[in-house]
Amino acid sequence: MAGRLPAMIADQTELPVIAAPMFLVSSPELVIEGCKAGVIGSFPLLNARTSEQLEEWMKRISEDLAAARDRHPDQRIAPWAVNLIVHRTNQRYDADVELIKKYRPPIVITSLGKPNRVVEIVHQYGGLVFSDVSNLSHAKKAAATGVDGLILVCNGAGGHAGTLNPFAFMGAVKEFWNGITILAGCISDGEDILAARAMGADLAYMGTRFIATSESMASEDYQDMLTTSSMDDLIYTDAFSGVHANYLLPSIQRAGLDPDQLQKKETIDFSKMEASGAKAWKDIWSAGQGVNRVKRKMPVSDLVRELRDEYEQALASLVPKNTAMKSR
Repeated sequence: MAGRLPAMIADQTELPVIAAPMFLVSSPELVIEGCKAGVIGSFPLLNARTSEQLEEWMKRISEDLAAARDRHPDQRIAPWAVNLIVHRTNQRYDADVELIKKYRPPIVITSLGKPNRVVEIVHQYGGLVFSDVSNLSHAKKAAATGVDGLILVCNGAGGHAGTLNPFAFMGAVKEFWNGITILAGCISDGEDILAARAMGADLAYMGTRFIATSESMASEDYQDMLTTSSMDDLIYTDAFSGVHANYLLPSIQRAGLDPDQLQKKETIDFSKMEASGAKAWKDIWSAGQGVNRVKRKMPVSDLVRELRDEYEQALASLVPKNTAMKSR
């Protein structure tokens, strides 16, 4: 895992994976256990409902991981990351930035806006800034701000997914970008992680597999729905946030809405959903097209171990083929 990755990632991770920050899903426990297992754990800052709670979370994560490194100096304990919405509509932006300055997360992932100011702040304390992008124009704009990494959010990703094919997107970005590249979209097992690396990605961005974990904040109903759903149970719509995203159809139907009648957020009538007591952010559940790979709930440590075994098996399976090709 060398190449463009700095030592704090290459030397401290068991797998080239970021457990993606998921709204109302990623918890401090998921971050901590993910890092201890050897993958980069992350969470959206807005998952903490107040600045006071956010400070508690950041303090706990930084202290727990520091203690783990002291107890196990030979263990690979990955760096942690936070996700910051940099769009002007984020009313807590300034307060969250102050906590970033105080607790210095090694990696800050920016979304929905220009990360210029964040890049300057994070670089001052030696951290990295990754920016998620879903099209070529946004990728070029983010690259121009001096970010360290681009997260290419491709078609089939959970949450706010893009529409671009990963082969095309990766190739186009590589024409102007030499920094860290992270691939997102339907990466669900060890073979997928290896495939992402083969395509030129330094890290794989995985979300859906981490929803059905013991440390996730997702409800039991949400996790159960994931284990029984397939990609045919997804719908790509902008009805709930104004931005297109992939959602589980059964959660929409259970909320009292007709998936065939969904309109844009500005015009949709949520009266039926409100009458049933459902809330869009809480009860309409997201998932990526890799949902087929979610078969059971498990602790994060078990999931990472399973992914690592799959990755190593996939890598080992290529060795005889490569040897044979060289001998020709």
